[in-house]
Amino acid sequence: MEDFIIGLDSSIIECMKKIDQNHNKILFVVDKVSRIIGSVTDGDIRRSVLAGEKLDNSITNSFNVNPVKVERNYDILSIKRIMLEKKIECVPVVNENDKIIELLFWNQLFGEPVVDEHKKQINASVVIMAGGVGKRLEPFTQVLPKPLIPIGDKTIIELIMDMFRSYGINEYHITINHKANIIKFYLKELKNNDILHFITEGSPLGTAGSLKHLEGAIHESFFITNCDIIIYADYADIYDFHRNNHFCLTLVSSMMNFQIPYGTCEIDKGGELLEIKEKPEYNFLISTGLYIMEPYALKYIPDNSLFHMTHLIEAIKKDGGKIGVYPISDKSWSDTGQWAEYRKTVNRLNNDK
Repeated sequence: MEDFIIGLDSSIIECMKKIDQNHNKILFVVDKVSRIIGSVTDGDIRRSVLAGEKLDNSITNSFNVNPVKVERNYDILSIKRIMLEKKIECVPVVNENDKIIELLFWNQLFGEPVVDEHKKQINASVVIMAGGVGKRLEPFTQVLPKPLIPIGDKTIIELIMDMFRSYGINEYHITINHKANIIKFYLKELKNNDILHFITEGSPLGTAGSLKHLEGAIHESFFITNCDIIIYADYADIYDFHRNNHFCLTLVSSMMNFQIPYGTCEIDKGGELLEIKEKPEYNFLISTGLYIMEPYALKYIPDNSLFHMTHLIEAIKKDGGKIGVYPISDKSWSDTGQWAEYRKTVNRLNNDK
């Protein structure tokens, strides 16, 4: 039960780590005498970060002060009804002093994991950037193109497409270069009733250059994803965030925390020690490689030139365009483009089965 409880004096980053650990995307906030005073979800954390809260700030302004809770004489049918109506995976049971004595989980009461069968459908297409050589995954990529590296019984690109299909998306623009014919043949043989458009790069055009070929072919907001990342997030919420805020381009970023395992020295100009910071922590928002973009942004990309997403972002901002950032947790994405992360992704998918 301790994995689901956090103190009021905890930081946002501590809360985020604990949510990632318990896999239920919720924590219950307690005061100094262990009485429940709120709940906090990954969505609450995201909203507070977007509102300007720093990751090392206290969660005081980041949690829901009216959590769903029940007393010890609860009725199972009522709990099930509450969970179904509110899509809640965990409900705390409290005693007469408002202290948590039990946690009721969805899979306990329903005997199966939560499955959202009514995901909001998205009217959009997806660009999958699949033209890279994949040097970090050699020697696999000397035989197979990076998008076709297997993870379990599927390839990386299939897992990416599965994520989007669950939101009703079935149109894909796939940029290809390295081992292009193998990718085209494999995807066409799947016969998933997807609408596939292939964009063949004559030469490497960077992380954004090949998007120029889409000018005039796409007329609605569209997703762009690298072919070596898997994002475990609410794509409909990301889409709505982008559209509602009228962004030209939105980056999905991961809230990451790094700790230096040594004491760091702060010195003055003359080399005199000012202080030693013992194992300091630093927090960053890391670009994951998933984006949403408006079609008019394609005008900033030059024809047949090496052009990266960083160049595109600079061009949009220089012209006064708005760039959005949608934060997700560190555990909400997998980067399969290097061996260490690839192995983590395989282990994660195996554990989820």
